[in-house]
Amino acid sequence: MATKAKPSNVLVIRFSALGDVAITIPVLYSVCQAHPGTRFVMVTRQWAARLFIDRPANLEVVGVDLTTDYSGPWGMMRLAWQLRRRHKIDAVADLHSVLRSWIIDATMRLCGVKVARIDKGRADKRRLVKGKIRRQLTPTLERYADVFARLGLEHNDTFAGFNQATTSILPSKGQNERWVAIAPFSQHRGKEYPLAQMEQVIARLLERDEVKIILFGGGNKEKKQLAAIAQRHPRTTSLAGIQHGFTDEYAILRQCDVMVSMDSANMHLASLTGTPVVSVWGATHPWCGFMGWRQDPQNAVQLDLPCRPCSTFGQEECRYDDYRCLRDLQPRLIVDRVIAVLNSPPA
Repeated sequence: MATKAKPSNVLVIRFSALGDVAITIPVLYSVCQAHPGTRFVMVTRQWAARLFIDRPANLEVVGVDLTTDYSGPWGMMRLAWQLRRRHKIDAVADLHSVLRSWIIDATMRLCGVKVARIDKGRADKRRLVKGKIRRQLTPTLERYADVFARLGLEHNDTFAGFNQATTSILPSKGQNERWVAIAPFSQHRGKEYPLAQMEQVIARLLERDEVKIILFGGGNKEKKQLAAIAQRHPRTTSLAGIQHGFTDEYAILRQCDVMVSMDSANMHLASLTGTPVVSVWGATHPWCGFMGWRQDPQNAVQLDLPCRPCSTFGQEECRYDDYRCLRDLQPRLIVDRVIAVLNSPPA
């Protein structure tokens, strides 16, 4: 039996959010490496396009402005026609599966283009947060890989991480220093460890003379909060107050021995550099499938509460109005796990 020809020019769609776009990278780069004769065009938002450094030769990343240049349904149709004509698209890997991408999918299908769309497992995620099931769901990384497999683009995980990025925005790491990155913020309250408790984590880690803390964050409010913490503690630097880009972040994270992060984009950025992450989980849960690439589940710090998880993305209000899943998580649990990582032999 003859096998179907592989597609020649594949459009890959994922517009947001930052963490979800970052998760595409290990899968997409591995697919590109496995199929050097196929050309891949990744379309995403302009700011997210900067995540894709050290790209494979057969990958092009197109950053688009969805607010002005391609707003609304007609904008999405126009974008689809332009991409189809400019890149001779003959297959689509829709890793987003939202209204915007559906319009692109439909337009491409009218041109006879094969489309494979992610199965997000929404029904199971609803059952999980309602307490009807309590088990690990399919990781997002596997869901992305399945989309490519349905286009005949199977692959192995060959992505080696961003190990070549360099930066000059911080002094070089001292010979005996241990760098601990801490990203205390998240987009949603249900995923954010109380800042006062995180400062206790910082204080306890700094009891070790070799530890240096690097704080990650953005936005004016976060910059002020992190600057104040850095002033109160020795050997603590806030990266939020220093102008930098994703390449700088990758380079700094690569030098860090461990990162403490919420269930947020920072976990995934650190994962792309091979840095172990001690991840803190509140309203959400690793069962939802958003653990970082190649991260050790033992480094997920969380409380076993019957109300968890109560949200897939952390946006829901706490039913008890006290976020006990985060409030009752003792700083020593995070500190102990960080120290365990620092004391473990290199991989």
